[in-house]
Amino acid sequence: MRKISTYLLAGLMTCMLAGCANETVPTENPSTADHVYKIGLAQIIEHTSLNTIRESMLAELAVLGYKDGENIQVDAKNAQGEQSTLNSIMQTFAGDNKDLIVAIATPTAAAAAPYAENIPVIFSAVSDPVGAGLITDPNKPDKNITGTSDEIQVAQILDLARTIDPELKTLGYIYNAGEANSVSNLDKVKAYCEENDLTLVEATISAAAEIQQTAQVLASKVDAIFAPNDNTIASSIDALNMAAQQVQCPVYVGADSMVQDGGFASIGINYEDLGKETARMIAKVIEGSDISEIPVKVFDTNLYTYFNQTTADALGITIPDALKNSDTTVIFE
Repeated sequence: MRKISTYLLAGLMTCMLAGCANETVPTENPSTADHVYKIGLAQIIEHTSLNTIRESMLAELAVLGYKDGENIQVDAKNAQGEQSTLNSIMQTFAGDNKDLIVAIATPTAAAAAPYAENIPVIFSAVSDPVGAGLITDPNKPDKNITGTSDEIQVAQILDLARTIDPELKTLGYIYNAGEANSVSNLDKVKAYCEENDLTLVEATISAAAEIQQTAQVLASKVDAIFAPNDNTIASSIDALNMAAQQVQCPVYVGADSMVQDGGFASIGINYEDLGKETARMIAKVIEGSDISEIPVKVFDTNLYTYFNQTTADALGITIPDALKNSDTTVIFE
């Protein structure tokens, strides 16, 4: 009887010890449970396009199960158009040991790139990521950087301008020469104008305060103006529109939000969709995917034609019925 009791006691002790051990086993996936994933989110300046991307991205992350303040921590910064501030933001992100940097627009992505060796970078709304030196191959990201591209369909936008005005002969192009995306789009505009016997007049600005005066001079020389998705221009699109409308000069723009803000027309993507796709990429990284496994997403299909009706009325332009009634046309009132 004593031997049996000893064996029973030993067995009970073994079970108790095993039970205690099971209670202290750590969680297998600390990246989604115990660890709050730290995201540094930056944009170069405040304007509708970039704000739309930011808000739709955060909303989509929540839909995917990643909510700021709960299982992710989003540190959102705005450089207010200052490159030095943008550089300081990236230094702060690196010092805070962020798990990921999300960079909205080309200048922001360029500022984030030097830190990609240690922190993965996802960009959004970069028109030409190869030309900007961010990546070598969009299909095989090799620098710990990937993201979404809002490549402007220059030829389609200018075809639209010539459809609206078959007599268009002189085109103005206004841009900040310090923005790589605007320079790369200038090359496309030059090629189009050469192929279609259009005269191109360039106008450069370096700050938003220069837009109105520069636009007044440019608008007096041309039949229409094309403004790409240039962040400096987009941040003060009202000044450009006001100057151009004084001489009945339509302004074609590179983004739907710039039409919403008063530009006459564009052909392109929906920036909410761009933000959502950026969020899906972020989720993949949080869940363990390597940047090299996530190709750059170029939005060059399923495009929409955008018009601003109020601007059209101010310019005395009638939007053709064939365009106005199309399922792929969006008209902002």
